[in-house]
Amino acid sequence: MSELWEVNASGAPAAVGAYSQAIKTGGLVFTSGCLPINPADKTMPEDVKEQAKTSLTNLKAILEAAGSGLDRVAKTTVFLSDIKDFQAVNEVYAAFFGKPYPARSCFAVAALPLGAKLEIEAVAALK
Repeated sequence: MSELWEVNASGAPAAVGAYSQAIKTGGLVFTSGCLPINPADKTMPEDVKEQAKTSLTNLKAILEAAGSGLDRVAKTTVFLSDIKDFQAVNEVYAAFFGKPYPARSCFAVAALPLGAKLEIEAVAALK
């Protein structure tokens, strides 16, 4: 069985519960869901596009701290509090990822922690 290594990125907000920002194992990194919290001042933007940008910026910081990057992401999962935000979030998402885009699932959920409009998690290959 592979060893598990915890990832702690100073450029992303600390976990808000009993979980790690990410875990590295077997040549992969598995991130927890990235909320749209600004790590500098702990605020959350109101606009869903700004929330997507903040979540993806946090995801990028965590992946880089793990020894990976957005260019190594194989799969993402996007959780939305309102599926009507899909197109707006997709526009921001497309600016962060290039072709071939990662495989992706997107779900509408009843609610997200701290009242966020979205949360994004990823699985990426290590460099």
